[in-house]
Amino acid sequence: MSSRQSVAPEEQTLMTGLGIGESPRWHDGRLWFCNWGKQEVIAIGLDGVSEVMAKVPTSIPFCIDWLPDGRLLIVSGQERLLLRQERDGALVTHADFNGLTEGAFNEIVVDGRGNIYVNGGDIIGDIIVLVTPDGKVTKVADGISFPNGMAITQDNKTLLVAESWVKRLTAFDIAADGSLANRRVWADLGDGAPDGICIDADGAVWYADVPNKRCVRVREGGDVLAMIHLDRGCFACTLGGADGRTLFLVAAEWYGFQRMTESFGTGQVLAVEVSVPGAVRSVVPGIARP
Repeated sequence: MSSRQSVAPEEQTLMTGLGIGESPRWHDGRLWFCNWGKQEVIAIGLDGVSEVMAKVPTSIPFCIDWLPDGRLLIVSGQERLLLRQERDGALVTHADFNGLTEGAFNEIVVDGRGNIYVNGGDIIGDIIVLVTPDGKVTKVADGISFPNGMAITQDNKTLLVAESWVKRLTAFDIAADGSLANRRVWADLGDGAPDGICIDADGAVWYADVPNKRCVRVREGGDVLAMIHLDRGCFACTLGGADGRTLFLVAAEWYGFQRMTESFGTGQVLAVEVSVPGAVRSVVPGIARP
Protein backbone atom coordinates (compact mmCIF):
# COMPACT_ATOMS: atom_id res chain seq x y z
CA MET A 1 0.00 0.00 0.00
CA SER A 2 1.11 3.57 -0.57
CA SER A 3 0.06 7.22 -0.28
CA ARG A 4 -0.61 7.01 3.45
CA GLN A 5 -2.08 10.13 5.00
CA SER A 6 -2.88 10.12 8.72
CA VAL A 7 -5.38 12.80 9.70
CA ALA A 8 -6.61 14.11 13.02
CA PRO A 9 -9.83 16.01 12.25
CA GLU A 10 -11.95 17.43 15.03
CA GLU A 11 -14.43 14.84 16.26
CA GLN A 12 -17.89 15.64 17.58
CA THR A 13 -19.32 13.20 20.10
CA LEU A 14 -23.03 12.73 19.44
CA MET A 15 -23.80 9.99 21.96
CA THR A 16 -22.10 7.98 24.70
CA GLY A 17 -23.03 5.15 27.06
CA LEU A 18 -24.20 2.79 24.33
CA GLY A 19 -23.76 -0.98 24.31
CA ILE A 20 -21.95 -1.49 21.01
CA GLY A 21 -23.14 0.63 18.10
CA GLU A 22 -23.43 -1.10 14.73
CA SER A 23 -24.85 -0.66 11.23
CA PRO A 24 -25.00 3.17 11.08
CA ARG A 25 -27.14 4.50 8.23
CA TRP A 26 -28.04 8.08 7.26
CA HIS A 27 -31.79 8.05 6.59
CA ASP A 28 -34.48 10.77 6.49
CA GLY A 29 -32.19 13.43 7.92
CA ARG A 30 -30.95 11.44 10.91
CA LEU A 31 -28.36 8.82 11.75
CA TRP A 32 -29.88 5.42 12.48
CA PHE A 33 -27.91 2.62 14.12
CA CYS A 34 -28.24 -0.58 16.15
CA ASN A 35 -27.45 -0.55 19.85
CA TRP A 36 -26.18 -4.04 20.62
CA GLY A 37 -26.68 -5.10 24.21
CA LYS A 38 -29.92 -3.14 24.55
CA GLN A 39 -31.74 -4.59 21.50
CA GLU A 40 -32.58 -1.13 20.15
CA VAL A 41 -32.58 0.66 16.83
CA ILE A 42 -31.89 4.34 17.52
CA ALA A 43 -32.14 7.46 15.36
CA ILE A 44 -30.21 10.57 16.34
CA GLY A 45 -30.06 14.06 14.84
CA LEU A 46 -27.01 16.28 14.55
CA ASP A 47 -28.38 18.17 17.56
CA GLY A 48 -27.85 15.05 19.68
CA VAL A 49 -31.56 14.37 20.19
CA SER A 50 -32.18 10.63 19.91
CA GLU A 51 -35.20 8.35 19.66
CA VAL A 52 -35.65 4.58 19.93
CA MET A 53 -37.23 3.50 16.63
CA ALA A 54 -37.56 -0.24 17.31
CA LYS A 55 -36.98 -2.82 20.03
CA VAL A 56 -35.54 -6.01 18.57
CA PRO A 57 -36.33 -9.37 20.23
CA THR A 58 -32.92 -10.84 19.49
CA SER A 59 -29.44 -11.10 20.86
CA ILE A 60 -26.63 -10.05 18.55
CA PRO A 61 -25.83 -9.44 15.78
CA PHE A 62 -28.48 -7.34 14.16
CA CYS A 63 -28.16 -4.73 11.40
CA ILE A 64 -30.51 -2.52 9.37
CA ASP A 65 -31.45 -1.14 5.97
CA TRP A 66 -34.68 -0.16 4.20
CA LEU A 67 -36.94 -1.46 1.46
CA PRO A 68 -37.56 0.92 -1.45
CA ASP A 69 -40.99 1.71 0.02
CA GLY A 70 -39.36 2.98 3.22
CA ARG A 71 -40.05 0.10 5.59
CA LEU A 72 -37.23 -0.77 7.94
CA LEU A 73 -35.47 -4.14 7.66
CA ILE A 74 -33.67 -5.69 10.64
CA VAL A 75 -31.42 -8.74 10.58
CA SER A 76 -32.20 -10.92 13.60
CA GLY A 77 -28.86 -12.68 13.51
CA GLN A 78 -28.96 -15.58 15.94
CA GLU A 79 -32.52 -16.46 14.90
CA ARG A 80 -31.54 -16.39 11.20
CA LEU A 81 -34.49 -14.15 10.35
CA LEU A 82 -34.95 -10.94 8.40
CA LEU A 83 -37.58 -8.78 10.08
CA ARG A 84 -39.66 -5.97 8.56
CA GLN A 85 -41.18 -3.11 10.52
CA GLU A 86 -44.72 -2.34 9.40
CA ARG A 87 -46.27 1.13 9.37
CA ASP A 88 -47.77 0.55 12.81
CA GLY A 89 -44.35 -0.34 14.25
CA ALA A 90 -44.94 -4.09 14.43
CA LEU A 91 -42.09 -6.42 13.46
CA VAL A 92 -42.93 -9.29 11.12
CA THR A 93 -40.80 -11.91 9.35
CA HIS A 94 -39.74 -10.79 5.88
CA ALA A 95 -37.48 -13.79 5.15
CA ASP A 96 -36.39 -16.94 6.97
CA PHE A 97 -32.79 -18.13 6.53
CA ASN A 98 -33.04 -21.25 8.67
CA GLY A 99 -31.79 -24.27 6.78
CA LEU A 100 -29.17 -22.29 4.87
CA THR A 101 -26.59 -22.40 7.65
CA GLU A 102 -26.31 -23.20 11.34
CA GLY A 103 -24.53 -19.94 12.10
CA ALA A 104 -25.78 -16.41 12.74
CA PHE A 105 -26.45 -13.76 10.11
CA ASN A 106 -24.82 -10.38 10.25
CA GLU A 107 -24.77 -7.50 7.74
CA ILE A 108 -27.39 -6.29 5.25
CA VAL A 109 -27.49 -3.98 2.23
CA VAL A 110 -30.31 -3.21 -0.24
CA ASP A 111 -29.62 -2.21 -3.85
CA GLY A 112 -31.52 0.21 -6.10
CA ARG A 113 -33.67 -2.61 -7.49
CA GLY A 114 -34.88 -3.65 -4.05
CA ASN A 115 -32.65 -6.73 -3.89
CA ILE A 116 -31.54 -7.51 -0.33
CA TYR A 117 -28.15 -9.02 0.48
CA VAL A 118 -27.46 -10.53 3.92
CA ASN A 119 -24.26 -12.24 5.00
CA GLY A 120 -23.24 -14.54 7.82
CA GLY A 121 -23.04 -18.22 8.65
CA ASP A 122 -20.62 -20.66 10.19
CA ILE A 123 -17.05 -19.92 11.22
CA ILE A 124 -15.98 -21.85 8.13
CA GLY A 125 -18.05 -21.45 4.98
CA ASP A 126 -19.76 -18.08 5.50
CA ILE A 127 -22.31 -17.10 2.87
CA ILE A 128 -24.19 -14.25 1.20
CA VAL A 129 -27.94 -14.63 0.70
CA LEU A 130 -30.11 -12.73 -1.79
CA VAL A 131 -33.76 -11.88 -1.08
CA THR A 132 -35.42 -10.63 -4.26
CA PRO A 133 -38.40 -8.23 -4.26
CA ASP A 134 -40.75 -11.19 -4.84
CA GLY A 135 -39.49 -12.82 -1.62
CA LYS A 136 -37.33 -15.55 -3.13
CA VAL A 137 -34.33 -16.49 -0.95
CA THR A 138 -31.15 -17.75 -2.67
CA LYS A 139 -27.57 -18.33 -1.59
CA VAL A 140 -25.45 -16.31 -4.05
CA ALA A 141 -21.92 -16.68 -2.59
CA ASP A 142 -20.08 -18.87 -0.13
CA GLY A 143 -16.61 -19.35 1.29
CA ILE A 144 -16.51 -15.78 2.62
CA SER A 145 -13.97 -15.39 5.44
CA PHE A 146 -15.90 -13.81 8.31
CA PRO A 147 -18.03 -11.38 6.26
CA ASN A 148 -18.75 -8.02 7.84
CA GLY A 149 -19.69 -4.73 6.20
CA MET A 150 -21.21 -4.59 2.73
CA ALA A 151 -21.83 -1.70 0.34
CA ILE A 152 -23.11 -1.30 -3.22
CA THR A 153 -21.66 1.13 -5.76
CA GLN A 154 -23.63 4.10 -7.08
CA ASP A 155 -24.48 2.34 -10.35
CA ASN A 156 -25.81 -0.81 -8.58
CA LYS A 157 -23.30 -2.93 -10.49
CA THR A 158 -20.85 -3.96 -7.75
CA LEU A 159 -21.21 -5.40 -4.26
CA LEU A 160 -18.28 -4.88 -1.90
CA VAL A 161 -17.82 -7.14 1.12
CA ALA A 162 -15.42 -6.77 4.05
CA GLU A 163 -13.71 -10.09 4.79
CA SER A 164 -12.36 -9.45 8.27
CA TRP A 165 -10.24 -12.55 8.80
CA VAL A 166 -8.32 -12.29 5.53
CA LYS A 167 -8.00 -8.49 5.75
CA ARG A 168 -9.40 -7.55 2.39
CA LEU A 169 -12.32 -6.00 0.57
CA THR A 170 -13.86 -8.34 -2.00
CA ALA A 171 -15.96 -7.30 -5.00
CA PHE A 172 -18.71 -9.08 -6.94
CA ASP A 173 -20.46 -8.01 -10.14
CA ILE A 174 -24.23 -7.78 -9.66
CA ALA A 175 -26.30 -9.20 -12.52
CA ALA A 176 -29.72 -7.90 -13.52
CA ASP A 177 -31.38 -10.73 -11.58
CA GLY A 178 -29.36 -9.93 -8.44
CA SER A 179 -26.98 -12.90 -8.70
CA LEU A 180 -23.27 -12.37 -8.09
CA ALA A 181 -20.31 -13.16 -10.36
CA ASN A 182 -16.66 -12.30 -11.03
CA ARG A 183 -15.47 -12.48 -7.44
CA ARG A 184 -12.18 -10.61 -7.01
CA VAL A 185 -10.01 -8.81 -4.48
CA TRP A 186 -10.90 -5.11 -4.55
CA ALA A 187 -8.30 -4.10 -1.96
CA ASP A 188 -5.71 -5.95 0.10
CA LEU A 189 -5.64 -4.08 3.41
CA GLY A 190 -2.33 -5.25 4.83
CA ASP A 191 -2.81 -5.26 8.61
CA GLY A 192 -6.32 -3.80 8.33
CA ALA A 193 -9.25 -5.79 9.74
CA PRO A 194 -12.33 -4.35 8.00
CA ASP A 195 -15.69 -4.28 9.75
CA GLY A 196 -18.43 -1.87 8.61
CA ILE A 197 -17.81 0.00 5.34
CA CYS A 198 -19.23 2.83 3.22
CA ILE A 199 -18.47 4.22 -0.25
CA ASP A 200 -17.90 7.90 -1.10
CA ALA A 201 -18.62 9.83 -4.28
CA ASP A 202 -15.09 9.26 -5.59
CA GLY A 203 -15.55 5.50 -5.34
CA ALA A 204 -13.20 5.17 -2.35
CA VAL A 205 -14.17 3.09 0.69
CA TRP A 206 -14.03 3.99 4.36
CA TYR A 207 -13.65 0.90 6.53
CA ALA A 208 -13.94 0.59 10.31
CA ASP A 209 -11.22 -1.38 12.08
CA VAL A 210 -11.81 -2.68 15.61
CA PRO A 211 -8.41 -4.14 16.64
CA ASN A 212 -6.44 -1.23 15.16
CA LYS A 213 -8.81 1.41 16.62
CA ARG A 214 -9.18 3.42 13.45
CA CYS A 215 -11.24 4.22 10.37
CA VAL A 216 -9.40 4.13 7.04
CA ARG A 217 -10.15 5.45 3.55
CA VAL A 218 -8.78 3.36 0.67
CA ARG A 219 -9.09 3.32 -3.09
CA GLU A 220 -9.41 0.21 -5.27
CA GLY A 221 -6.10 -1.60 -5.13
CA GLY A 222 -5.49 -0.77 -1.47
CA ASP A 223 -3.80 2.65 -1.46
CA VAL A 224 -4.55 4.40 1.84
CA LEU A 225 -5.93 7.91 1.35
CA ALA A 226 -6.77 8.91 4.92
CA MET A 227 -6.80 7.46 8.42
CA ILE A 228 -8.65 8.50 11.57
CA HIS A 229 -7.31 7.15 14.87
CA LEU A 230 -9.64 6.53 17.81
CA ASP A 231 -9.16 5.57 21.46
CA ARG A 232 -11.33 2.43 21.08
CA GLY A 233 -12.41 -0.02 18.39
CA CYS A 234 -14.28 1.36 15.39
CA PHE A 235 -17.09 -1.04 14.46
CA ALA A 236 -18.75 0.69 11.50
CA CYS A 237 -19.00 3.97 9.59
CA THR A 238 -21.28 5.80 7.19
CA LEU A 239 -21.40 9.14 5.35
CA GLY A 240 -24.31 11.52 5.74
CA GLY A 241 -25.33 14.90 7.08
CA ALA A 242 -26.80 17.83 5.16
CA ASP A 243 -24.13 17.73 2.43
CA GLY A 244 -23.06 14.10 2.78
CA ARG A 245 -19.65 15.09 4.14
CA THR A 246 -20.11 13.97 7.73
CA LEU A 247 -18.44 10.65 8.50
CA PHE A 248 -20.25 8.95 11.36
CA LEU A 249 -18.32 6.40 13.42
CA VAL A 250 -19.64 3.94 15.99
CA ALA A 251 -16.93 2.90 18.42
CA ALA A 252 -16.57 0.92 21.65
CA GLU A 253 -14.00 -0.78 23.83
CA TRP A 254 -13.44 -4.37 22.70
CA TYR A 255 -12.17 -7.23 24.84
CA GLY A 256 -13.04 -10.16 22.56
CA PHE A 257 -16.16 -12.26 21.99
CA GLN A 258 -15.89 -14.07 25.32
CA ARG A 259 -15.92 -10.74 27.19
CA MET A 260 -18.37 -8.89 24.96
CA THR A 261 -20.66 -7.82 27.80
CA GLU A 262 -17.76 -5.86 29.31
CA SER A 263 -17.90 -3.63 26.23
CA PHE A 264 -21.49 -2.64 26.87
CA GLY A 265 -21.66 0.92 28.14
CA THR A 266 -18.49 2.01 26.31
CA GLY A 267 -20.19 2.64 22.95
CA GLN A 268 -20.05 6.05 21.30
CA VAL A 269 -21.31 7.77 18.16
CA LEU A 270 -18.78 10.22 16.69
CA ALA A 271 -18.99 12.62 13.74
CA VAL A 272 -16.06 13.87 11.64
CA GLU A 273 -16.21 16.28 8.70
CA VAL A 274 -14.50 14.97 5.55
CA SER A 275 -13.93 16.44 2.10
CA VAL A 276 -15.65 13.88 -0.16
CA PRO A 277 -19.39 13.23 0.31
CA GLY A 278 -21.02 9.84 0.41
CA ALA A 279 -22.06 8.06 -2.76
CA VAL A 280 -25.72 8.40 -3.67
CA ARG A 281 -26.89 5.09 -5.11
CA SER A 282 -29.18 5.34 -8.12
CA VAL A 283 -32.70 3.90 -8.00
CA VAL A 284 -33.67 1.63 -10.87
CA PRO A 285 -36.75 3.01 -12.72
CA GLY A 286 -39.96 1.29 -11.68
CA ILE A 287 -38.94 0.84 -8.04
CA ALA A 288 -41.34 2.77 -5.82
CA ARG A 289 -39.86 5.16 -3.29
CA PRO A 290 -41.55 6.34 -0.07
